[in-house]
Amino acid sequence: MTAPRLNELTATEVAHRVARGETTARAVIEACLEQVARREAEVMAFAHLDAEGARAAADATDRHGATMPLAGAGLGVKDIIDTADMPTGYGSPIHQGHQPSADAACVALARKAGATVLGKTVTTEFANIHPGPTRNPHDATRTPGGSSSGSAAAVAAMMLPLALGTQTTSSTIRPASFCGVVGFVPSLGEIPLSGVRTAAQSFDRIGVFARSVADIASAFDALRGLAASAAPEPFAPRIGYCRGHLAERMDAGTAERMDALALHLSRAGANVSDVSVGPTFVGLSQTHQAISSFEFLRNFTYEIEHHWSRISTTLREGRIAHGRACSHAEYRAALQQAIEARAAIGALFEGRDVLLAAAAAGEAPQGSATGDFQFCAIWTVLGLPALSLPLMSGPHGLPIGAQLLARPGDEAKLLAAAEWMMRHGIG
Repeated sequence: MTAPRLNELTATEVAHRVARGETTARAVIEACLEQVARREAEVMAFAHLDAEGARAAADATDRHGATMPLAGAGLGVKDIIDTADMPTGYGSPIHQGHQPSADAACVALARKAGATVLGKTVTTEFANIHPGPTRNPHDATRTPGGSSSGSAAAVAAMMLPLALGTQTTSSTIRPASFCGVVGFVPSLGEIPLSGVRTAAQSFDRIGVFARSVADIASAFDALRGLAASAAPEPFAPRIGYCRGHLAERMDAGTAERMDALALHLSRAGANVSDVSVGPTFVGLSQTHQAISSFEFLRNFTYEIEHHWSRISTTLREGRIAHGRACSHAEYRAALQQAIEARAAIGALFEGRDVLLAAAAAGEAPQGSATGDFQFCAIWTVLGLPALSLPLMSGPHGLPIGAQLLARPGDEAKLLAAAEWMMRHGIG
């Protein structure tokens, strides 16, 4: 079997090899840049690439930081997240070439842990639904999903092992599903948002893309400014399977694939039981739209007032129109609905460690539309930490993610259960 190239290694494998002197951070970054050169013209994952800056940072790691937890790991940063040494355009012509004066907290923390930033990855306009140029690396005729399009695609295309995204609705979980990588969002507030352009403050979270659960765990520690902890010990979890949830929105065959996965995990040793997503939670999609649109409209007042003609029709007729249609009274009522629903989370998890649900409708669809957001909206309102795990494939052989969810604050349990599932999932 041919040994993997350095750019194909996970971040954890890279850090171990660099620490043991088996390779250098510079060699890893050169391999990543070579892969970018091979695939970027087709995938178009980057809004800005800083090859020389990445080389200099890798050399500094080799001189002073070879034992850091993310030493040598190439990192992509969604272009909604500020960087002091690269422009941040927020996916909009309004801010093209904008240069922040400081790194966002998550970027500074990732660099402190040894990650090497290669560049800024494409985001949809203001992390909403109007797509950028990025294509799905498995099939260039299909969407990579959004809004963290470039981050998911760059990891899937082996350009780098780690990338940062954001999620206001489904902007990490959905592209991870479409691109066949591991995508993670923690509980609300776990990773600092300083330096990230706010879409909706009630829901915004940093997301992480990787090719292994171990990488997610390592990055999660780093992005909270914590010392590296031991990898979570995998265990056969008690799974609440949201059987039939949103089946009417799924592509043909996706519900059956989910059922087959649940059965397989049960036979592998997990305790799988059906859980009903009842009326308390089903209406939360409308709750999400009211809150996120009301907040988005106000967070982008400057752009709306001064650059209306440079905002896409997609955004004007979508999120902005919804925000204008939502009264303050409706917004406050929606916030109260979210509070009440969060208080009822215990019923979903009673006797269960994690929930299993679809991450997306199915395979990445043809074209550039970013996909159906409904598969994450409820869980986003509830503030649940979530993972998309590449455990299924569709009728065209393209990936479909399984979404795994835990109670707020239960990330360690979520990651341990996910590691077990990755080891025991369908081949």
